[in-house]
Amino acid sequence: MLHQNQSTQGRDPYVKDTPTLIASDKVEGTAVYGADGKRIGSIQRIILEKRGGRVAYAVLSFGGFWGIGDDYYPLPWEKLRYDEELDGYRLDMTKDQIEGAPRYRDDDGDWYKNNGRSVYDYYGVPPYWM
Repeated sequence: MLHQNQSTQGRDPYVKDTPTLIASDKVEGTAVYGADGKRIGSIQRIILEKRGGRVAYAVLSFGGFWGIGDDYYPLPWEKLRYDEELDGYRLDMTKDQIEGAPRYRDDDGDWYKNNGRSVYDYYGVPPYWM
């Protein structure tokens, strides 16, 4: 029989946002804006390092129609800055610059292993593992 702590029964299991913390499910879908202030796309998902728990990448999604045919661009979390006025993330690059970045290919199961360094090199950010 499962033991359930009486003091936690009935509590909301979802983390509430604070001025410095946000739950991952609220990051997914958040708009991303370029240096020119134009909307580029949205965060599709966050990729975490299994053992250390660090954010390895935010995957930026854009280019399709209603989520169909989108391209997926992993980018270092360090490139994103939350902008309260936009209620979204801002990059110091434009959409055109992002389109030249390494993007994820569905047919390559080892994509992150083989391309992790090139992503960080493209954005000029030291890799999370260093």
